[in-house]
Amino acid sequence: MKAHSQTTLRDRVSLSGVGVHSGAACAVTLLPADPDTGIVFLKSVDFLKSVDDAAVDIEVAAIHGNVVATTQCTVLGSKDAGTIATIEHLMAAFGGLGIDNAVVELSGDEVPVMDGSSEAFVEAIRQVGVRRQSARRRYIRVVKPVRVEIGDSVGELLPSDNRVFEVEIDFADTIIGRQAYVYDAEEGDFGQDIARARTFGFMADVEKFWAKGLALGASLENTVAIGDDQVINPEGLRFADEFVRHKVLDAIGDLMLAGAPILGHFRSYRGGHKLNSAVVKALLADRSAWEWSSIPARREATQADVGAMLPAAALGPNVT
Repeated sequence: MKAHSQTTLRDRVSLSGVGVHSGAACAVTLLPADPDTGIVFLKSVDFLKSVDDAAVDIEVAAIHGNVVATTQCTVLGSKDAGTIATIEHLMAAFGGLGIDNAVVELSGDEVPVMDGSSEAFVEAIRQVGVRRQSARRRYIRVVKPVRVEIGDSVGELLPSDNRVFEVEIDFADTIIGRQAYVYDAEEGDFGQDIARARTFGFMADVEKFWAKGLALGASLENTVAIGDDQVINPEGLRFADEFVRHKVLDAIGDLMLAGAPILGHFRSYRGGHKLNSAVVKALLADRSAWEWSSIPARREATQADVGAMLPAAALGPNVT
């Protein structure tokens, strides 16, 4: 199997919207980048220089070491740039479409939420096209299992020739309940299967979020709202299992922060941004658990193997 080339955008493209947590208007511009750049956020920050204020562009690499918060969204930050919130849906679009290198210019402190999914970012990238580059793509290949438990949430990475995301959620609410989904990034279609799945929340939690300064920009235009055992949005759901598909979307975006595509089987039970981030941290911290690879191994699997879901008990309490 030939080594895969790195990729970037063919041209710049801009989007604008509202920050789901800040409630502020914000815009983002995606630009091509040189090989081995990775995904870099560029934020304009005002500094006092002599008499005049001057705007300085601060770069923040989209890597796990720059993650500063994982409450309700994934937040990057640096001493100079401050914070950059809600990056996961954009990062999922990069990961889902196989974009290795890009510069992301921001007008504020948060990536616009658009419709609560990755669809707008996917369409923007497809609009300008993808360009292959001369450098080889590097993968982080999982060579031994890594497992993290946080309360009753469990996440792990297992060796695999493909990038596989297996996610299970379990809510007491009857509208969501228990859902599971397996997405094979090599066999599936991110734009069709995952990108359109929107973020969701409970009406009963709105005041709690507002008190914490969160969800100030949330609306029925960018969030699937659940209340009184029903979906409030008049258009309903885009998928019968849209909730778990969105959790897969989040996982794809959060695992992009490893700094390179992870060749491995990611599994989570009752997870979220905090668990996703903890699994990436645990993997990178154990140098014996992964290796660099430029050539993905060929996977021999049946069609049933690709789409099959493992029993829920496989991600239950740790019995090892």
